[in-house]
Amino acid sequence: MTQVSNVKVEYGDFQTPLELTERICQKLVELGISPNVIIEPTCGIGNFIKASATLFKQTEKIIGLEINPNYLEEIGKDDLLSKDKRIQTRQEDFFDFDWLSLTEEINKTILVLGNFPWVTNSYQGAIGGRNLPQKENFQHHRGLDAITGKSNFDISEWMTIQTIQSLHNRDACLAMLCKTSVSRKILNHIQSHKLNLAYCAIYRIDAKKYFGVAVDACLLFCKFDSNSKNYFCDVFNSLEEIKFYRIGYQNNILIRDLKSFDRLSDLYEPKSGAKWRSGIKHDCSSVMEFRKIDNAFVNGLGEIVDLEETYLFPLVKGSDVAQNRTEIIRRYVLVTQRSIGESTELIGDVAPKTWRYLETHAEYLDARKSKIYQGNPRFSIFGVGTYTFSPWKVAICGLYKKLDFRLLEKFEAKPIIFDDTVYFLSFDDEKSAYQAFKLLTSPLAIEFYSSLIFWDEKRPIKTSILNSLNLSVLSERLSSSS
Repeated sequence: MTQVSNVKVEYGDFQTPLELTERICQKLVELGISPNVIIEPTCGIGNFIKASATLFKQTEKIIGLEINPNYLEEIGKDDLLSKDKRIQTRQEDFFDFDWLSLTEEINKTILVLGNFPWVTNSYQGAIGGRNLPQKENFQHHRGLDAITGKSNFDISEWMTIQTIQSLHNRDACLAMLCKTSVSRKILNHIQSHKLNLAYCAIYRIDAKKYFGVAVDACLLFCKFDSNSKNYFCDVFNSLEEIKFYRIGYQNNILIRDLKSFDRLSDLYEPKSGAKWRSGIKHDCSSVMEFRKIDNAFVNGLGEIVDLEETYLFPLVKGSDVAQNRTEIIRRYVLVTQRSIGESTELIGDVAPKTWRYLETHAEYLDARKSKIYQGNPRFSIFGVGTYTFSPWKVAICGLYKKLDFRLLEKFEAKPIIFDDTVYFLSFDDEKSAYQAFKLLTSPLAIEFYSSLIFWDEKRPIKTSILNSLNLSVLSERLSSSS
């Protein structure tokens, strides 16, 4: 990415087309929104201001804030904007701005609208960007969640939350373009902090058409007041769509389709007997994974290696599971431990060639950046336990946007190992595995899971969702209906 485009990304410099700002303002008018004061926190070249001035004739004041003085100068040259005495623009840095003071001095109805930067704080760091809040784990993730990336967040998420903090207890509305995944995080923040919310809606937009990016995006609309706590959100497929489905909270979790979930809520049990696990995490495929070619093992570096088969196991990746390529297995993986934290020194005694191989490739393994390897035995892996070595498994890939479960048995007398994009249940016998597979592929199970899964997420299928289905209750329900 060039330096120019880095600056563009850092400041979220993707101007919202006038066509879209006008359509959004028209939608707000259709919803009966008639604010006394409109605020755009990052107004850019002023397209939202222009649309607001045109469509909200009764609005008394329109305030535009912008960090880039060149854009403010451009707004000043616009005949329509310069002649409208309601419009006030000023140079401000959102991250230093006192939002609470501004909103508190306005004793009338407020509408905050706009389009915050669609970039994460980690990406800002990668490009050396400084247009972000002071670094902190503001969602208060702990342990592995903080280490492995759950503390990463979209800048727009942080900015929207700061804005809502100053609006939620008064007569105010928010209309903000954002990623659809961010809109749900905003709803989660409002619910978890018990902020006031009168109504919430998501209107999907065509980000490819308006911004040239392949992102699932939307207009997030929130209406606030001084007492309502309506923690649900109506989802429309476009700004023109009338039909919607409702997402909201049940059992303190966000449900994708409340209507479907209510019909199947007896199947929900977050502490059910089934325990889905994720596959192995080693973060060094070039050394730890192999292809078997003419009875020889070749690693990702192109080296033919001579290893004992003691620690080598057949490997099935998430793409193989998703595309049902599990009959013939040509990949293998080194499994250096049978449980997390187990000493790896035994490898030297049991399989000296394998230990020598690990030592000669230690520069790759020791360079693994994840903090989870720090303080653990050398050549450690994660996502391993007794369940890893069960002969029968039911598996699904968490990355693909479909509920395709696979039933797999051991291969060449060895248990199949999955990578960490796969989730699986383990079984000691074929009968139990087949019964679980039959239940999981039933229409009721698919409908239940579909009511919980948000398919636009990077990894839509999660263990928390998979584990929430009570297979015993499902079995009883299917038996009674047959």
